[in-house]
Amino acid sequence: MNITLLQRFVTVVAEDLHFPRAAQVLGIPLAALYSSVDKLEAEVGHPLIVRGKPSWSLTPAGVLLLEEAKRRIAEAPASAPKPAVPAGGKAKASKGKGRAPAVKGQPKPFKKRQGR
Repeated sequence: MNITLLQRFVTVVAEDLHFPRAAQVLGIPLAALYSSVDKLEAEVGHPLIVRGKPSWSLTPAGVLLLEEAKRRIAEAPASAPKPAVPAGGKAKASKGKGRAPAVKGQPKPFKKRQGR
């Protein structure tokens, strides 16, 4: 099982099965959180969360997976730090004088007039 999917599932449960709050804590879009839980359910082969109108709850398979997920997350090696990306972007070269100010009623500079 993918450790990222397990971490997202544990975060949803930790946030009282409130998906928008869990997505905000994780810093991911809500749709990505829903799809990751759906992928996890497909991988396990059982529904993990009962989606009801008044409230949501964990299924027995969800409770078992929660314990297993917490154990696997604790045993997983720490992720490598992301490499530092240099600040800024690619500098743009200047291309001449720039744009001349437009004067009303006169043709644009360096623009050919349409002949008749």
